[in-house]
Amino acid sequence: MLRDFPVLFETLKTLMLNAAPNMAVETASDGCLTVKTRWIEARTGEPAWFGWIAIKKSYVAYHLLPLYSLPELNALVPASLEKKRQGKTCFAFKKADEALLEDLRALTLDLAEKEADLRAAIGQVSPILRS
Repeated sequence: MLRDFPVLFETLKTLMLNAAPNMAVETASDGCLTVKTRWIEARTGEPAWFGWIAIKKSYVAYHLLPLYSLPELNALVPASLEKKRQGKTCFAFKKADEALLEDLRALTLDLAEKEADLRAAIGQVSPILRS
């Protein structure tokens, strides 16, 4: 099953990048993707985290960080994805399931569309970055 994780990672990577096109890729490697906002967070002085995907030992982790910063957004998580949830922001996948991937795509899109709410909740100290 581990040999399928790179293919699953690429599927999840494409899903996140397509559903959140206004975000910026900070880190991209064969087994890790970090996606952040294009604006600077007040508390850290760095772009705010949006998503993170990583190949783990027994699953591929798909994190959506707005779920941590804006707990009210948890109401958007469909029951189908709750079964894949680990902690506040992580969804663990061992294989691709088209229905689950569609639910994840819709959730990622919904959260990306709430970027203004995220910016208001955690604070922005500089204008939007372009890159």
